[in-house]
Amino acid sequence: MLIKALCDYYDILAAKGSVLPAGYSKVNIHYKISLTENGKIDEIIDCQKDELVPSGKKAKIKKVPVEMVMPERTEKPGIEANIAEHRPLYIFGLNLEKDQLTPDDRTDKARKSHMAFVKANLEFIEKLQSPMISAFRNFLLSWKPEEETKNEWLLGLGKDYQKAGFAFCLSGEPDCLLHEDPELKKRWEEERAGKPEKDDQTRTAQCAVTGEIEPIARIHSKIKGVYGGLPTGSVLIGFNNDSENSYGNEQSYNSNISEAAMKKYTEALNFLLSSDKHKAMLDEMTIVFWAMSSNEACEDLFMKLFLGQQEQMDAEKTDAMLKELLKDARDAKVTEERLQSLDLIDPNVDFYMLGLKPNSSRLSVKFIIRRRYADVLWNIARFQKDLQVTEDFQSVALWQIKREMISPKSKNDKVNPAVMSRLLEGILNGGTYPEALLETIVRRVKTDEGSGKINAIRAGIIKACINNKKSKEELKVSLDRTNQTPAYLCGRLFAVLEKLQQDASNNSLNRTIKDAYFASASARPALVFPKLIRLAQNHLNKVRNKYPVVVFYNKLIGEIMDGLEGGFPETLCLTEQGTFDVGYYQQNRELWKKSIQSEEMEEE
Repeated sequence: MLIKALCDYYDILAAKGSVLPAGYSKVNIHYKISLTENGKIDEIIDCQKDELVPSGKKAKIKKVPVEMVMPERTEKPGIEANIAEHRPLYIFGLNLEKDQLTPDDRTDKARKSHMAFVKANLEFIEKLQSPMISAFRNFLLSWKPEEETKNEWLLGLGKDYQKAGFAFCLSGEPDCLLHEDPELKKRWEEERAGKPEKDDQTRTAQCAVTGEIEPIARIHSKIKGVYGGLPTGSVLIGFNNDSENSYGNEQSYNSNISEAAMKKYTEALNFLLSSDKHKAMLDEMTIVFWAMSSNEACEDLFMKLFLGQQEQMDAEKTDAMLKELLKDARDAKVTEERLQSLDLIDPNVDFYMLGLKPNSSRLSVKFIIRRRYADVLWNIARFQKDLQVTEDFQSVALWQIKREMISPKSKNDKVNPAVMSRLLEGILNGGTYPEALLETIVRRVKTDEGSGKINAIRAGIIKACINNKKSKEELKVSLDRTNQTPAYLCGRLFAVLEKLQQDASNNSLNRTIKDAYFASASARPALVFPKLIRLAQNHLNKVRNKYPVVVFYNKLIGEIMDGLEGGFPETLCLTEQGTFDVGYYQQNRELWKKSIQSEEMEEE
């Protein structure tokens, strides 16, 4: 399914002109080698650009290479030369060891690599003439690695020497690049056109993707851009061990994927991984997603709704769209009419999501999801609806959920990737959320200190997890006075007793009953609440002179106690502790809202 989907997406990209034509590769270039007419290096030009990249909680400016379209790079193992560019070992024939350039190494690889580069490029440009090509030819003929060990330009690169990518340009004309020379490009196109489709070693069989009889790919092109993968790229399909082979086949002949299909799926996946609109990080897992459409409105909306990337779309416009979608949530579907009225793409288009992690030299597919775009939208909309604990709608991104699972005091910002993966699949498939999510958030509410103990996002996550378990909605968006669940009532009562304590002290306390008793009250109410009720009598005595306040608290406490029928549960299970937290948050918010309204009325 995955390879076929990527091949189909390649066809969409090719129709838009978004992927490279056959025979070319994108190469990261750090420096330009400026050549004089006689082939001497007169300068090495830094062509990297400054980019703001995240670094922990801050962002820093980092130099990143520029991408240039070059003649297709070789994928063959061993010493094999590229045309017009290569690694520094091939171009200069020099190793960098302890800040010293040397042509010598144990396997003589530097000399062999440079000779292969010189031979292949001299043969390629043999009959070509232009100022740039002549300078390059003179460089190939005159460069002697053993005489260049003190070259100031190469030594000036320092540690960047070994990992840098290089392009050639003409002295005084940095935009006159070798790989863009019309003569060289014409020669490359002619060679590609005249290249035979197969040689004696190529096998022909039925392609597992297209069903056509075609040459089968022996080695698959590498995939770049996956977090933690090899700098040179990793393969998605590869067979390294004899135990993986069958029926005498070797390497990727076992997969029966044609050269044409291989080129398509690798090019499409590399395109997706190179675009911020199609890629996101979930801890150490790289998430790739795309809609089988040329319209990128789907990816833009997905980035905002699910991942919180607001720069792709106007935030207010997207939130308005989501509110409209939520009108259909109670019917368990997003109608095609609604999607069309919101100017979105065809609701029947397929939407794919892929989770990738590196595994040795290969990529490991952690999950793949395929659903109709309309289904994906509704499932996200339903999840966002479950997260709401106030009437004022605000979408919550995945990174915000992850942040609430981490202790503010912790230096480790990692979350169990299995939990996040299961949450991701649960949201997109409309399934269950992981139990570990509820357990983690409830624990954070118990153990964290200060105002971050229970906030709108944490209360929303708990509410979503509890409602996800039930056949019908148990916890409402705002305070629910009809909810007579003992755990919910205990949470409400705790919020009332805390607010009474604060009013009795004129909000002058540095530490309230929440700091001392919240964790134990949410786990063993019968042990803690009798003591809190006795303390409340002292607090009521302090506000006796404020008659309306005393009546208000007596009435509210009596109403909640009536629901509890005078008794408190001995213990509360995990789900009930979560219900306690939501009851506390909603009652607390309601009390503070009334307090603000009263102050405004007094001022008037």
